[in-house]
Amino acid sequence: MHPIHSAVGPDWPCQVKSPGTHDWERTAARWLRDLLPARYAAYSPLTRHHLILARHARIQLEHEIRAVRVALQTCRAELPPLGVAEAVIENTIRMYAAELEQLGRLARSVRLVTEALLAEAGPSVPRRRAPAQRAS
Repeated sequence: MHPIHSAVGPDWPCQVKSPGTHDWERTAARWLRDLLPARYAAYSPLTRHHLILARHARIQLEHEIRAVRVALQTCRAELPPLGVAEAVIENTIRMYAAELEQLGRLARSVRLVTEALLAEAGPSVPRRRAPAQRAS
């Protein structure tokens, strides 16, 4: 194993050991699993393959970010007809804004952990190629 010091930074999750240190991949997998709904713990592709787990965590966060954005954007239109008080709506908007910030940090952390897992896997893991451009 070779340490990857560039991956550790302000967005590196504190629950995950530094890449290249003893047992870091286990701590990464545990942290990634904690980002998913509990029911996913039973799926063997996610428990046995760290890169599949990281990919799913990224997709899960992308969808959560979209859901919170929709909830934030529709608060003022959809909550008053439900009888929700203006003060509660304002608190809800602040809550969604804070959650978007948190989800953004988590998404950056997942990206860093994924990059470290890919680097650890070495050249045997094919990298995604850019799509070929068509000639006009």
